[in-house]
Formats: sequence, structure tokens, C-alpha cells
Amino acid sequence: MMDQANQKSARITRYLMVAAAIAATGGFLFGFDMAVISGVLPFIKKQFSLSAAEEGWFVSSALIGCIIGVSFSGSLSDAVGRKKMMVTAGMLFFLSAAGTTLAGSFSWLVLTRMLGGTGVGVASIVAPLYLSEISPAPIRGRLVTFYQLAITAGILIAYITNAALLHYGMTNRFNQGTLWGKIFEKEIWRGMLGIGVIPSLLFLFGLWFVPESPRWLIYNGRRAKGLAEINKLEGVYDEAAESPYVLKDDQNKVSILELFTSKLRRPLLIGILLPLFSQLSGINAVIYYGPRILNSAGIDISNAFVSQIIFGAANFFFTVIAIWKVDNLGRRPLYLIGSVGAALSLFFTGLCFYIGMSGGFILILCILAFLACFAFSIGPLKFVIAAEIFPTAIRGRAMGISIMVMWIADTVVGQLTPIMLNTLGTTWTFWTFSFCCILSFFVVLKLVPETKGKSLEEMQGFWSGH
Repeated sequence: MMDQANQKSARITRYLMVAAAIAATGGFLFGFDMAVISGVLPFIKKQFSLSAAEEGWFVSSALIGCIIGVSFSGSLSDAVGRKKMMVTAGMLFFLSAAGTTLAGSFSWLVLTRMLGGTGVGVASIVAPLYLSEISPAPIRGRLVTFYQLAITAGILIAYITNAALLHYGMTNRFNQGTLWGKIFEKEIWRGMLGIGVIPSLLFLFGLWFVPESPRWLIYNGRRAKGLAEINKLEGVYDEAAESPYVLKDDQNKVSILELFTSKLRRPLLIGILLPLFSQLSGINAVIYYGPRILNSAGIDISNAFVSQIIFGAANFFFTVIAIWKVDNLGRRPLYLIGSVGAALSLFFTGLCFYIGMSGGFILILCILAFLACFAFSIGPLKFVIAAEIFPTAIRGRAMGISIMVMWIADTVVGQLTPIMLNTLGTTWTFWTFSFCCILSFFVVLKLVPETKGKSLEEMQGFWSGH
């Protein structure tokens, strides 16, 4: 009997982990799409003779797409399901990767980048939302953090493929008259963007094997199916522990205006401010404009690409700390420690440029420290906390608002960073981001409750005062 129970537990764990890994692949595509631009940008700028404003527009065009994706995916995921929206994201990623590879003009390139951004916007809501709803409470933080780990993996792979294709293009000039030569040798940026076709297809294939969110099924009247999926994912489902507030919401469609009532005003504020500060921390300035910043520090473009691989590896491996500790140490302590560390790292990064120590090991060490602090706190916890604090009946739409704020802030930062670097200078750009990290510390200290170990139903009762 014990052996049978152990076998069932192992089977359930595999089922849950496979579903989580496939859903988290949406984060991989998100990270790849975001980071590949750092390698593409110098070549696009040169080929199309972009001004600083056009450079910012090229980076921000994908972010405009993100806002478009976020604007409809939250409500649609509540209406048609989480799984169908993840399939939509995968299709958009694929079309964007293929379209940018074959783009014949700067306008077409911007349009197809916007299409990919729409896919990123959809995935950025639906994937963490799905992960939170399939996860048992004791490991929910860990599984939702897999999404951030997948983002960092996508960033790292983008850096590696960018560097590899740059090396290949610089050492091979044998196929100049062919399509292969145009994509991978003459105009290397096409190959850098086109690599995204591969993970897009893998994501779409994997989605055939994942179940629909059981909580979405229950909320939409398919209770038996939902409970069966929870049983497969978690092993048992204690219906007596299910919050009566969820059952009430399941029977009544809830208006988006519910978010502005007194009981949900605080979670709404948290859901807005955490994504906002994640972008104002400066992470995307490092990701999008890393080679330019390092090049301005006296590091040539090849070495700048190699340095970015180191940055991407640090970002990936320190996210593992979040996975390790988020359900043990808790959300609040990780965020508070990480935001202070990020603020100090960014301050000393700016100081390196201010005193003229920008060309060597100290600068890289400061940026690595920032990436480490971001990776185990500010980066993943915005998704974890936002996916935990809203009621089931309105969670998709609430996440839509939360992630919309993130992408609007990301768009503004992407557009302003090259202008800030040109006008304020590198030093004050990093010091501005450092100040924003300090503000995020006080926001979490004042507003955010600890959510570790609490079921989604318990959190719903918490805001109601029960």
C-alpha cells in the first residue's frame, strides 16, 4: 500500500512539474525576445542609420506590442481559459521570429517586433497566472518563480546565440549570395532574431500536453473536471478547506470595479507598484543597452557580448536562490534584502563611471551584483505576489492591470534610456535607477503582507478580513 502511495506521489509530481515546465517556457520566449535586442541593436542602428529617438522606438516597439497583448489577454483568459491564451502567445512568437528574419524595411521590422511584443504581453500575464493556479500552496512560490527562471534562461540563451552568431558571421564569408549568407553572415541580426522560431515551435508542441487551469474550470462551472485535475496535480483535494468566498465568486460574475472597493484597494496598489518598480530598477537598461554601456566604458563590442553572457549567467543562477528560498524564507524578506542590494549595486556602478573606473573588473562586478540582487527578489517576486493576491473570479483581469503597468513602465524606460545616457550621462542614469530601488524597499515594507504557505483561497479571505 505504501509503495502504491509513493508511486502515485511520484507520478503526480512528474505531472505537475511537466505542466509547470511547459507553461514556464512562455517565460523563456519572453526573456529571449527581450534580450536578443541587445545584440541586434548595434547592427540595426548601423544598417538603417537610426537616430537616438529611432533607436528608442525600435526597442520600444515590442513594448507597445506588450501593452496591446496585456490589454486583451487578462479578460480573454478569464473568458476562454489560460491554455488557449498560451497557445495564442506561442503563435505570435513564431510569426514574429519568422517575420523579423525576413523583414525588408525598418517599418516592417518594427511591425513584426510589435507582433512578438504582443505575444510577450499575453505570456507575461497568462503563464504566471496558470502556474499559480495549478500549484499546491506549499510550493506555489517556487513554481511561479520557475517562470522568472525561464525568463533568465531565455536571456542567457539570447546572449549566447548572439555571441555565437557574431563570431560565425565575422569568420565566415562563403555564402554571401545565398539566403543563408544574408541571414547568418552579411546581416547577422536576422539570424539573431530568427533563432526564436525554434523555442516558439517547442512551446506550441508542449502545450498539447498540459491541462487547463483547474481553478478556471471550477469557476466556469466545470467543477468535476476541475477537481479531477486538482487531484492529478496535487494528489488530494480537501474540499472542506476550500474558501466559501471562492465558492460565492464562482456563482457570480465579478465586475472589474470590484478591484476599486476598499477590501481590494490595497492588493490593487501592490499589484501596480511592484511591476512598476521592477522596470524602474534599471534592469532593462542593462539588458537592452548592455553592449552600448560596456562599449562606452572602453570594452570593445566582441568583449561586450562575452560580458553579457556572464551577466546572463549570473541573472539565471541567482534566480535559483529565489526558487530555493521563496517558500522557505518568504516573499517579504527576499524582496527587502534584494531591493537594498540592488540600490547599492547601482549606486556603485554609477560611481565607477563618475570616478573613471569604468573600464575594468570593478564595473562588471557592480553590474553582476545588481543582477544577482534583482534575480532573487525584484524580478521574480512581482509575478509571485501579483498572482497570489487577487480573487479567482477576477484574477486574470487584475493581473492584466498589473502587467499592463509593467509594460507601460518598460516602454517608457526603453524609450528614455538612450536619451538619459546622452543627456544625463551614464553616472546619473544609474543613480536614478538606484533611487527607484530605495523607493521599492519602502513600498514593500509598508504595504506587502507575507503570502508564503497560504492558499489562494486563504489570501482571498485575508483581504475580506476573515
